[in-house]
Amino acid sequence: MNGLSELYQQLIIDHNRNPRNFGALDGANRTASGDNPLCGDQIRVYLRVTNGVIEDARFEGNGCAISQASASLMTTAVRGKSAAAALELFRAFHRMVTSPPAEAPDAKALGKLAAFAGVRTFPARVKCANLAWHTLRAALEGDPGGVSTE
Repeated sequence: MNGLSELYQQLIIDHNRNPRNFGALDGANRTASGDNPLCGDQIRVYLRVTNGVIEDARFEGNGCAISQASASLMTTAVRGKSAAAALELFRAFHRMVTSPPAEAPDAKALGKLAAFAGVRTFPARVKCANLAWHTLRAALEGDPGGVSTE
């Protein structure tokens, strides 16, 4: 498992250094902002949803490597998915990062997102990993209020 853990760490580092889908989205019809005051993470998610399908997803923000990599991988994972499928992926991700550390992540359902399974051993980092996802959910549900981890 050590080699897999190392690979996951490299994936998170890569998505932090070279975030995918970073920047505002022209034509976004769903947006939401999220804040993690404990770590200083701030995220804004932009979505273009047509007929219930996420055609495009982008984010802006700043914060720790985990929050930025999570937003990068999340926006990549939800593109082309229905809003319902994206919310199910949110639930699967949330279950994974809040489950006991010994529980194996559902790699089939989560794919590369399983890289965040290691945050379970650092409870303060769970909020960092979850911030973009809670912000995504707020955007999909049309929640105009900001998301906070506090």
